[in-house]
Amino acid sequence: MDIIIQTIGDGLVLGAFYSLIALGYTMVYGIIRLLNFAHGDFYMFGAFLGYTGLSFLTGGSIGSSLLGIGVVFFITIVVVGLVGMGVERVAYRPLLNAPRLSLLITALGVGLALEYGSMVAWGPNYVSYPVKLPTTGFTLLGANLTYSQIILVLVAAALMFALQKFIHGTAIGKAMRAISMDQTATSLMGVNIYRVIAITFFIGTALAASAGIMSAVYYGTINFMMGFIMGLKAFTAAVLGGIGNIKGAMLGGFMLGILETFGTMFMGGAWKDVLAFSILILFLIFKPTGILGKQVTERM
Repeated sequence: MDIIIQTIGDGLVLGAFYSLIALGYTMVYGIIRLLNFAHGDFYMFGAFLGYTGLSFLTGGSIGSSLLGIGVVFFITIVVVGLVGMGVERVAYRPLLNAPRLSLLITALGVGLALEYGSMVAWGPNYVSYPVKLPTTGFTLLGANLTYSQIILVLVAAALMFALQKFIHGTAIGKAMRAISMDQTATSLMGVNIYRVIAITFFIGTALAASAGIMSAVYYGTINFMMGFIMGLKAFTAAVLGGIGNIKGAMLGGFMLGILETFGTMFMGGAWKDVLAFSILILFLIFKPTGILGKQVTERM
């Protein structure tokens, strides 16, 4: 029982990271039918910007405190969100009416630019984060759970709850849902679809950056390629839950995190990526719409 509880706890933390990144995938796909494979690199970019901010603050009075982490967290996700809006404006908007393959290739190019731009800026080696969360906690039925794990899951859940309220309780959220159904009709109703798409990119990349900072302070090290495999797994989570479905992305992320940690426990860490992508292949073959997704006429 203690091993099961421990594994579920670790899986929920990992699943929280997957869910936050998967939300960006599913939002962008729902709006413009783009599989934004550069999205995982915004997770990495957020982690590095957070590293820079915390490095500047570490010597100050609030550097290693929760207030310091909170300030850097907020500034970083805003900056990364603005960068995401800039990428949408420069790289994606001119191609919105182009074939989907052109957008997909552009997304791959943006991802490579972020990866190797970060390598030039921060170096190719692993970097130790200036702040790491404490490992104090409590014992539950023999399992050791830390307060940091609980805080990370609660912060991720709060961000997901806020997104859900935004999507279903604001005019911009209603416009996002309308564009996902019929972009042309929404435009004819007077909605500025380019503004809504830009806001979608801001939110999606900001959520990815939040996952990057949280994982960095949790695991303690970062490198310029960390977003590649994380982005692919978040895509797997989005497909698992139903890409284009907000609740599906949340569900898929937590499910994948728990399944991966159980797989690591039974098969070893070397097989965790094999397990994740095997799940992706099985779902694409037998249930391509995912758990909560609906059948649509156009599918990448």
